[in-house]
Amino acid sequence: MKVLVKEKLSKTGIEKMREAGLDVEIGVDWSREEMIERLPEFDALIVRSATKVDAEVIAAGTRLKVIGRAGIGVDNIDVEEATKRGIIVCNAPQSNIVSAAEHAIALLLALLRQIPQAHYSLKHERKWERSKFNGVEVTDKIMGVIGLGRVGAIVAARARGLGMKVVGYDPYVSAEKFAQLGVERYENLHDLLKVADFLSIHLPKTKETIGILSDREFQVMKDGVYIVNTARGGLFSEETLAKYLKEGKVAGAAIDVFEQEPCTDSPLFEFDNVVVTPHLGASTVEAQDKAGYMIAEQVIAALKGNFVSTAVNIPMVPAEIVEAVKPYLPVAELLGAAAAQLVEGSFSTIEVAYQGDLSELDTRLLSVAVLKGFFSRVVEEPVSYVNAPVLAQERGIELRETKSSGGSAKGNAISVSVDALTVTGTSAAPDYTPRLIGLYGYELDLAPSQYMLVIKNQDKPGIIGKLGTILGENNINIAAMQVGRKEARGMAVSVVVVDEKVSPSTLEAIRAIDGIIDARLIIL
Repeated sequence: MKVLVKEKLSKTGIEKMREAGLDVEIGVDWSREEMIERLPEFDALIVRSATKVDAEVIAAGTRLKVIGRAGIGVDNIDVEEATKRGIIVCNAPQSNIVSAAEHAIALLLALLRQIPQAHYSLKHERKWERSKFNGVEVTDKIMGVIGLGRVGAIVAARARGLGMKVVGYDPYVSAEKFAQLGVERYENLHDLLKVADFLSIHLPKTKETIGILSDREFQVMKDGVYIVNTARGGLFSEETLAKYLKEGKVAGAAIDVFEQEPCTDSPLFEFDNVVVTPHLGASTVEAQDKAGYMIAEQVIAALKGNFVSTAVNIPMVPAEIVEAVKPYLPVAELLGAAAAQLVEGSFSTIEVAYQGDLSELDTRLLSVAVLKGFFSRVVEEPVSYVNAPVLAQERGIELRETKSSGGSAKGNAISVSVDALTVTGTSAAPDYTPRLIGLYGYELDLAPSQYMLVIKNQDKPGIIGKLGTILGENNINIAAMQVGRKEARGMAVSVVVVDEKVSPSTLEAIRAIDGIIDARLIIL
């Protein structure tokens, strides 16, 4: 079988494939036209981020069985088109985690000891300024890690090794996993911000995390905090960080990622107490070598018909099982996505309950669809039916299934429970459109939409009117609304479908309405 390597790949990766008996051809210098012309010869295609593997390219690859991305993101690959043609798309998601973690620690130490500034002073200005560059020790300081995924966990371990006390915030990692990492768990981000001397950010860039550190978060941070971001740009505004650097609230920052990249101009560049690098988190010899080797392993597995552990598109499930549960996959994934955005507090278990005829089916794929929807809101890498269970396992989260032959009032139903939260949905023939029929134990019946406000409130007059006024003042249109309650004048859950995204400030105004306990925006 033949493999086309379209972009630079490590020698170890190429040798690995050749040792496995594959015919590897290097096409780094090929034009797009030449690649499309030659692609019918190949069974596998390996790219990095520069090659656009769109529908035209995929159509030309009449023999393709697998497309490998030597890195994490697959944005440059038309995964949907590849799936239609039965082509596996896989990546190398763990190739750069050590490099990214080490870069975060390196930036923190460089920032605290003013290494770039001292280097420039001595080497370029020929000045011996020992008294000017007083540093800060890390031993016995509190390191706050925001996001305890693969990279954050390594940063926490390295920080502990340097004598720091590590505290962390990640609502999607179990308390047991925190204990294994030796990290003190904070359930509230603001509580962590109040105590941390250093902050290292390791969040994915998702709809929920963009702008997660706003003015409000900076204001509650400890005075003199140092901030390191090697995750993604856009988790906070560079202008906002510059504002608090100028005021002295933030003592210094080390930044590897920017809102717009490539970045050659930023308000952060004006500060002497800011260290910047051009997105170097994965730029090590070892990371590049691992990416090549890991993707080579996956391509070999795909061509030999073995399990592809990093496949992002094709579940390894018998066709008859897929066909039986297929109508319920969208609602299962939707319920997982909703639960991820509504869960509060610590949890270590996601329970999926099936009612009605669904209880007679093999529902394992539906449960994985719940995980897929859940973690698609939690991590940045592509989440598939293959890697969703792995992501849960890494975070110490257990998946449980329960079944009951008795149907709900709406017939077949799926309920997802995480801690005190339960969200229930169904899909009914003939079109199997998903319906949200239960939330927090209250009955509802509405079609999910892209933007939905979920409100816990006291059932009393005036609340809905005040809510409508605030939304109207912010030019937000209400498309539909459902209220679930168990008794008059008791507690209620209201779901408001809106046409536009609701800003954090508007949410705060809604929460301030007398009688509203909580208000959250979920994006589906």
